[in-house]
Amino acid sequence: MKSAFKPALLASAAISLAVLSLAASGAAAQSAGASPPAKAAAKAAEDTTVVIVSARRRDEALKDVPIAVSSFSADKLAHAGAQDITALQQSTPNLTLQVARGSNSTLIAFIRGVGQQDPLWGFEPGVGLYVDDVYVARPQGAVMDVYDIQRIEVLRGPQGTLYGRNTIGGAVKYVTKPLGHETQFDAKLNLGSYNQHDVILSGALPLSSTFSLGAAVASEQHDGYGKNLLTGAQQYNKDVLSYRVSAEWTPNDRFSARLNYDNYDDKSAPRNGHREVVALNGLGGIAFTGANAAQGLPTASVYDTYSGMGNKNKVVNDGAALTLTYALSDKISLKSISAARKGHTDTVIDFDGTPSAMLDIPGRYADTQVSQELQLLYSGDHWSTVGGLYYLNSTASGAFDTIVSNVIDFYHVAPATYFYYANGLTVGTAGKVDTQSWAAFFDSSLKIDDRLSLSFGGRYTDDHKTGTVFKANYMSLGSPLFGHSAAAMLGAPLTNYTNSRQDVKFTPRVSLSYSLSHDLTTYASISTGFKSGGFDMRGDASHTPDTVNGYRPESVITDEIGLKGSAFDHRLTFATDVFSSKYTDVQITRQTPVGTSIVSQVENAGKASMKGFEFEGGLRVVDALTLNATIGYIDAKYNEYNSLNPLTGTISNIANTVGIQNTPKWTNSFSAVWTTNLAGGHLVVSPQASYRGSSTMFEAPVPLLDQKAYWLYKLGIDWTAPNGRYKIGLHGLNLSDQRYKIGGYNFPGGLYGNSVDAFYGPPRTWTLGLEYKY
Repeated sequence: MKSAFKPALLASAAISLAVLSLAASGAAAQSAGASPPAKAAAKAAEDTTVVIVSARRRDEALKDVPIAVSSFSADKLAHAGAQDITALQQSTPNLTLQVARGSNSTLIAFIRGVGQQDPLWGFEPGVGLYVDDVYVARPQGAVMDVYDIQRIEVLRGPQGTLYGRNTIGGAVKYVTKPLGHETQFDAKLNLGSYNQHDVILSGALPLSSTFSLGAAVASEQHDGYGKNLLTGAQQYNKDVLSYRVSAEWTPNDRFSARLNYDNYDDKSAPRNGHREVVALNGLGGIAFTGANAAQGLPTASVYDTYSGMGNKNKVVNDGAALTLTYALSDKISLKSISAARKGHTDTVIDFDGTPSAMLDIPGRYADTQVSQELQLLYSGDHWSTVGGLYYLNSTASGAFDTIVSNVIDFYHVAPATYFYYANGLTVGTAGKVDTQSWAAFFDSSLKIDDRLSLSFGGRYTDDHKTGTVFKANYMSLGSPLFGHSAAAMLGAPLTNYTNSRQDVKFTPRVSLSYSLSHDLTTYASISTGFKSGGFDMRGDASHTPDTVNGYRPESVITDEIGLKGSAFDHRLTFATDVFSSKYTDVQITRQTPVGTSIVSQVENAGKASMKGFEFEGGLRVVDALTLNATIGYIDAKYNEYNSLNPLTGTISNIANTVGIQNTPKWTNSFSAVWTTNLAGGHLVVSPQASYRGSSTMFEAPVPLLDQKAYWLYKLGIDWTAPNGRYKIGLHGLNLSDQRYKIGGYNFPGGLYGNSVDAFYGPPRTWTLGLEYKY
């Protein structure tokens, strides 16, 4: 991968320079007309009530887009007290955005029942994350904090035409704030519960009438919601420093260039799960795990732990992107998006949550990616289209040890002596996946008459992947992968292979839109998408020999009918849709204890169906009061689930015993926005109640880990001074102090310490925000 990375980066730079050269050659021949994107932006500025999105890679009014899209402006997110993108889960139908189990900043995303819970390197996400149209390939560090943004869009349903592979469930678009040509400065201080202290600074400085520089930095910290009762260290704390720098150049009305660089550094302590059951030893008795036998019991607080793995945890990501746009004419423009990103994670995961290493996992991940996208956009009176080419070259690599330490021994706790069973074994695992992906795509809209429009498109994708996996047993408390050079391998490696696969897929989309009136649009669409195939980095070829061949892509086809717009003189705005999806070749990750090993499988085991409806609306009761509601319902089930039992070697259909994970039937929210004048300034009060129905953590029910239905309540109060420069806000989240699970591990039995652990969402918190704008 390293040998391919630099040529790919150079090729990307060459394309960007070609567009830059083209722009420079045409700079002298400026046209009075603006580029198509500029015209759309100008039109949006004329009517601030129109919500503009770029779901189809071009700026359009939300009501004209035949896609289920939720759009959150910077102001809307601020009033909701959103600190990171997981807050979108509480206001978006059929969406799950959560912090991954055992992490502080890794993202788990599901939309309409499609996603990927396992963030191991090499596994592809099922929901695409985009930052300013740049695809972020890995979930580590993807729990992005909300600062210095213009808006965030959530696109529901497969987006395979314009956004490509791995948007099979949908996409989340994080759009940063443009710099403009005026001096700007924003300083914000947040003080709150658990010693929260955030400092967020952003600004823009025009150096000339055509060139501006900008920067934003966020230092966000709070103490842990719990403690490590063994060491006194923090649990569920936050220690993140992130920043972005950017430059914009617009020498004329035909050409614009934007260069961004971002850096994310997470030094938060490792997050350990709450033990839901008592720890057991190899003989099935209660494990004595240190100075106090009670350490083998669940802690009183769900945020506390007795983990003995230490506090080594660090996630670092950074990346750069160059976007060039050149208007060849008033109707045709060319866009180049060149990007490169890399990330590294060092972490520890204590599955057993005790001082002993009954099931301890030190791990590290690393990834790099370079991408180049070239778009040609045409915008006419009756016809508009975007087409282009896309290239991605990436690698994902990593290693981890699975340490199971117990030896048959005696343990003396006065006045008695206790006998317990244990062994000393480490399963060392390492591997990497190199990916080269090419795609050609187009998406067109044809205005048949004043009311009826046809939209159609497609994407051809060619994926090449090479996977390398190594797995072996060692009689040691650690493997050579993590510095234990003297560790002796037990027998031959369990897995040791390098293999390649190629997946080619065409994903079309078609929709019809009809304007019932100037304010109401209905549409019907059929869209497709797929998630890339790959290789299981945990695969145990000694039990499942087919793992060396990898697993195939999974596919979704979705039918959708929607209605969106406004009524009653724009007092009611809404978007609603009904959808039905067929989900095939579903990639299912299973980990089954077999003897002293945990056998991993990724199988194309499933066929599933999803159907449901969604509603988002706001009613302006009076000028000072708006009521909002979102309602999501989904009926998701497996029609087929053929799974291999590694103990017996038999395959059986267990569809009637499993369900779609992380997919509650109901996801609803109800909120209000009340505005009034106070002391000459502007006061906004924003209460919200959100509801999530019961859901399973994995496909197979695990009553100890599955989450029952619950409500979350929050309140925001913001006051802006008359001059608009000063703002003070008070935000309370999870006001009822609800305990709800967002992740878990399930390794029952004495060989693994009876490790059934749950990770919980944040408790009740209050934040006081002070902001100054210039």
